[in-house]
Amino acid sequence: MSNPLIDMQKPDVIFCIGTNMTECHPVAATGLKKAVARGAKLIVADPRRIGLADMSHLYLPLRVGSDTALLLGMAHVIAREGLMDEAFIATRTVGFDDFFEHISEWTPEWAETITGVPAKDIETAAIWYGSADKGAIYYTLGITEHICGVENVQSLCNLALMTGNVGREGTGINPMRGQNNIQGAGDSGALPNNYPGFQAVTEPENQEKFAAAYGREIDMEKGITKVTALELCGAELHAMLIDGENTLLSDPHRVHCEHALRSLAHLVVIDIFLTETAQLADVVLPATAWGETDGVCTNTERRVQRLRAAVPPAGEAKPDWWIICQIAQRLGFKGFDFDSPKPIFNELCRLSPIYAGLDWERIEKGEYQWPVPHKAHPGTPRLHEEEFINGRGVFSNVHYRDPAETISAAFPVWLTTGRRLQSYHTRTQTGRAQGIDYLLSEESLEVNPADIEKWQLANGEWCKMSSARGSITIKVKATNRSPRGTVFASFSFGDVPVNLLTGSGYDPVTHTAELKVCPVRLEPL
Repeated sequence: MSNPLIDMQKPDVIFCIGTNMTECHPVAATGLKKAVARGAKLIVADPRRIGLADMSHLYLPLRVGSDTALLLGMAHVIAREGLMDEAFIATRTVGFDDFFEHISEWTPEWAETITGVPAKDIETAAIWYGSADKGAIYYTLGITEHICGVENVQSLCNLALMTGNVGREGTGINPMRGQNNIQGAGDSGALPNNYPGFQAVTEPENQEKFAAAYGREIDMEKGITKVTALELCGAELHAMLIDGENTLLSDPHRVHCEHALRSLAHLVVIDIFLTETAQLADVVLPATAWGETDGVCTNTERRVQRLRAAVPPAGEAKPDWWIICQIAQRLGFKGFDFDSPKPIFNELCRLSPIYAGLDWERIEKGEYQWPVPHKAHPGTPRLHEEEFINGRGVFSNVHYRDPAETISAAFPVWLTTGRRLQSYHTRTQTGRAQGIDYLLSEESLEVNPADIEKWQLANGEWCKMSSARGSITIKVKATNRSPRGTVFASFSFGDVPVNLLTGSGYDPVTHTAELKVCPVRLEPL
């Protein structure tokens, strides 16, 4: 996120695309509600009429997988209407002339043929955002979980660069993280291409730095993504450690995923409950839950926070860091003799420039948003205020691409997936809470009432849903939140494994699965 959460209350225009914020980030969404109550205009682009759409001043019901086309159409209008911030473009960006020529052909009328959104609404959205003194963009997995996720994000960046809506209060490009410490995991180097602090593994100076710090030779090659790892299971990869993820439910193409995990000679899972994935493991190591763990967390707005255990661990549960250190020591690695989170965090601060001004003593006394480059630095609530990390913002000439699979006679219905307020992720925790289970005890398929009649289904009854990868049975729920021709379900329930159907393609850069688009067929039972 380029801006702090408090800035959510300050824009004149808020553009939310691919984010069901009131369900997936309900606490943070209160800032958005305050902005709307104050008078900010809210634009919402989503295939479903989610709760945010009911709050919006302009709702853009685009077809699943057509985000890039919508954003190209908006960029065309902003350029055509002369709504660019020319001073910002001249002093802080590169590549605009080529980009300006590139977007000249992508009219809102063209975008309408792809997205289904009326050209006049695309024009209105572009003019509102382009005319705003403070325009902010918020997005989540509805933008990134596509084969064109990178292009989607680049398209959003193009809009912000065109209008100068970055580096100022109440503006910015703001991806909302889906879990409490996902940002911190990336910061700490849990990525195949970066050392801690997003330092590229392919840079010689970084290799030298970490080789000296770790006292061993460092591989210059990038690591592999989870997608690649699952492809190699049983062939080149024979052992795997999964820490805190219910891969079997959250990953696409469940049959392929389960086959991959079963092909391993040895699978170890670290978790707080015996999840569906843990049930496949040869060894399950019990971890401490959040209330039993001391450490540090970095949240969606880059805020580094001290976490303190509230209760002692249950049974033989141990913190993840302790378990990993014990495994490393038994494998013969040196440098894993940590006795608390303190020296681990201090090592991160010592090796990572964005954390350089922090240490355990300082984080005990307050919270800071990185980058914190030196000890006297107060932190950085807003990124890019004076300059971009690489000097200038780069315009990207993106093109629209169809999803990996499109609807056909065999699979004529669009399925899109996501989360629900009452059942977080794969229900590892919320599924064990009786009060939450009372609110939502089973998964259902959201279907437009007109489609229920057309497809000879029945509200409240079961149907068979099939894709090119398999079939599941799921209960039908009539709702106008789903547009005609598109259905929705979450992937949270193990007894309705929706992700058995998904997995038609991956973004070639990030290997993020296209979980938001899957052609299916529905049949009554």
